[in-house]
Amino acid sequence: MVKKLFPQVDGFVHGGDYNPEQWLDRPDILEEDVRMMKKAGVNCVTLGVFSWAVYEPEEGQFTFDWLEEIVDRLYENGIYFILATPSGARPAWLDEKYPEAMRVSDRGVRNHHGVRHNHCMTSPIYREKVAILDRKLSEKFGHHPGFLMFHISNEFGGECYCDACAEKFRGFVKEMFHGDVRALNHAWWTTFWSHCYQSFDQVEPPYANGERSVMGLNLAWRRFTSANTIDFMKAEINAVREATPEAMVTTNFMWLFGGLDYHEMAKELDVISWDSYPRFGNDSESFAETMGDTAFEHSLMRSMKKDRPFMLMESTPSLVNWHDYNKLKRPGMHRISCLQAVACGSDTVQYFQWRKGRGAFEQYHGAVIDHLGTDDTRVFREVREVSDDLEKIKGALGSLPKNRVAILFDWDNRWAINDMMGLSKHTKNYETTCVNLYKDLLSLGVDADVIPVTEDLGVYDLVFAPMLYLLKPGMADRLKAYVSQGGRLVATYLTGYVDEQTLCYLGGFPGDGLSELFGVISEEIDTLYPKDRNGMRFADGSVWEVQDYAEILRLQDAKVLASYTGDFYKDQPALTVKDYGKGKAYYVAARGSRAQQTIYLKKLLAACQIPMQELPDGVEYHERYLGDTCYAFYLNVSDQEVFIPHIEGENLINGSSIYGTMRLAPFEAGVLCK
Repeated sequence: MVKKLFPQVDGFVHGGDYNPEQWLDRPDILEEDVRMMKKAGVNCVTLGVFSWAVYEPEEGQFTFDWLEEIVDRLYENGIYFILATPSGARPAWLDEKYPEAMRVSDRGVRNHHGVRHNHCMTSPIYREKVAILDRKLSEKFGHHPGFLMFHISNEFGGECYCDACAEKFRGFVKEMFHGDVRALNHAWWTTFWSHCYQSFDQVEPPYANGERSVMGLNLAWRRFTSANTIDFMKAEINAVREATPEAMVTTNFMWLFGGLDYHEMAKELDVISWDSYPRFGNDSESFAETMGDTAFEHSLMRSMKKDRPFMLMESTPSLVNWHDYNKLKRPGMHRISCLQAVACGSDTVQYFQWRKGRGAFEQYHGAVIDHLGTDDTRVFREVREVSDDLEKIKGALGSLPKNRVAILFDWDNRWAINDMMGLSKHTKNYETTCVNLYKDLLSLGVDADVIPVTEDLGVYDLVFAPMLYLLKPGMADRLKAYVSQGGRLVATYLTGYVDEQTLCYLGGFPGDGLSELFGVISEEIDTLYPKDRNGMRFADGSVWEVQDYAEILRLQDAKVLASYTGDFYKDQPALTVKDYGKGKAYYVAARGSRAQQTIYLKKLLAACQIPMQELPDGVEYHERYLGDTCYAFYLNVSDQEVFIPHIEGENLINGSSIYGTMRLAPFEAGVLCK
């Protein structure tokens, strides 16, 4: 069944943020924009992201005629629109009249007017003013024939420590512990340093000059901030749906943003969208490595709603203005990065922005139309090429990946690891560990879903659980059930140390009964300096270099696959497997070097009968399925020409027929339908 996001649009959505309110004094430019959009193959724009001051220049005085004229003109020319709610930045009159709507810092100081997302999510007056405007926008434009969906606010993020938020946090914590402050004290281990609470009235947010030594409190604050943001977002969704109850909604996520639990936010959205701004051409990694990072992020986003495509809501066709080094995309990079998003499951390619603004913070941020103002630039030509590519592969619209491998990635776990006082301050690298595992699988031609720990595991043959430090309630039982029913689970060092409140399990790690699943108990974990050397030796004599962390295991009833080569724990188990029911549970007790990780991954994939591919360095492979039809994407994300063997079919991108070997020039893609 075709799962097209926007049936009314003929083809992939291609376009991006458009800010006509910045050009209302230049009708000639607004007319020229439409002409050039059509020439660039743009069929959709996002409007109103930061338009509040133009919508409502004074409190209670609304002006929408200008936008009505814009959307009518766009639709007459075959261009649809996504309408944003403008709550991400407020007009000065609002902050002047209602200063309580502005955020308070973690030192208790109220901010001044300015920047974005400077508002308090709890503030009743701010919520009221946002809802009034949202309702009016929905009533006015939600039924326009060119309307596609609502984009709720923009890049949510940040924290507020005002009195209203502190009081709401106390209520959040009180509900968490069912009004029992003794349960809070036990779960947060507050007898340490005599920080016990006598009542919930004493609970405060983790102010910079206050309590930050209680890990349970810190984690609760992050959960609260995320939940409060979601509550604010839901209020906006409810407001726009009063007039348009069937309207689809999204909000734009930001790569691996650490401030909000995107898995929880995703539950309230119809479609997942995100903003992708990789640091291409940096000094620390190759273009192919950066593309691999981005593929992981695409996979994380698409896995939040696996029954429909996601949206690449923002990207730049040239450069950004806020990186440490704002380097241009080299010729071909934009085209291949757009095709990567589609290969990973996006049904849109969208930009920030259509036209550069003349002034203020983003006047030098990349855009399709530069300050030059013409359609004969290199960037414009590459955007047009992307449009042509999307037309050639539009049969893939609505198709979805069918991956057999998954990687567990969890925000609570991430927050808990980063906050724990242990290991090393510099090498925990939970996010990097997950990303590198994904990239190493990708180098073997195997794409993986990146899923929350609450996801159904039964659809996967192989599941990786890197550094699953924090176990949510019922997680251990779910892992056991997955393996017993035939799944293969790979866990690592630092698994199952704490419960959902960051309280350590007793009786050895991994806790909550997982030592029974893996057949081992971790007695100690060693943190290695960069100069330290150790290894894991397999039965065939091969050695996997160990770095950063090594657990010392007490073997119960698991089989040893590799043992340490050095230090006082030489010859002790480093990698084990246990048959559990119909499946197998692997435990990797140390962090191995990436250079040798693929050898181990090949063995695992072969044991699961998961097909691999011989891919040249710098080539990614992704699949999307529409029924029994497979769209196979080969992406050369390197600056070298590559040759891929054992290929048969027609490359939809250039129309060439291939029988044997496919040649791809630097930054070129091959898309086959089979």
